[in-house]
Amino acid sequence: MIITMRRPVEFSDFAIPLLFLICHSWLGINNKCSFVFLNKLYEFRKMMIKQPASVAFHFAEKVTLNNRTLLKEFIISIFKKEKKRLGDLSFVFCSDAYLLEINKQYLKHNYYTDIITFDLSVEPGLISGEIYISVDRVKDNAQNFNASFKEELHRVIFHGALHLCGYKDKTEAEEVLMRKMEDKYLTLYFKA
Repeated sequence: MIITMRRPVEFSDFAIPLLFLICHSWLGINNKCSFVFLNKLYEFRKMMIKQPASVAFHFAEKVTLNNRTLLKEFIISIFKKEKKRLGDLSFVFCSDAYLLEINKQYLKHNYYTDIITFDLSVEPGLISGEIYISVDRVKDNAQNFNASFKEELHRVIFHGALHLCGYKDKTEAEEVLMRKMEDKYLTLYFKA
């Protein structure tokens, strides 16, 4: 008889049943105690399995975004530098009208904005989210701040990632820190 497996067998595949046997026979732990112990052990094992970080770009509005693979890797590195664990992150590039509808529906704000970040994290310590960016606002902001569209677009991309890392921009002090972090990552990205 030939047995085929879809993935290699790991020690951890045998660890939980083995510990169950040890709890029962050697340690004399009753069923309720061993069940609680094994459940905690299983949860710990699930938490320790590393899922690769995923960054995706979606385009509801046309925008030129060069070196996407490099940018995705850099965004992942922001989370690593900030000592955060990234799960799935999606960027949606859209129009003013599209983002205005999202702003009205979910945040009850009736005004244009360049970015809205949604933290969709479910598992503690694993950040997942969606970041919506208005290409129209980025173009206007680039003109207003005497920056290139490319620089302003990347600033807004990093701004969204920094929000998910825990940075805020509601107070003046928070805004100053946010700009400092945006500048730091813009410099690192464009010098690379």
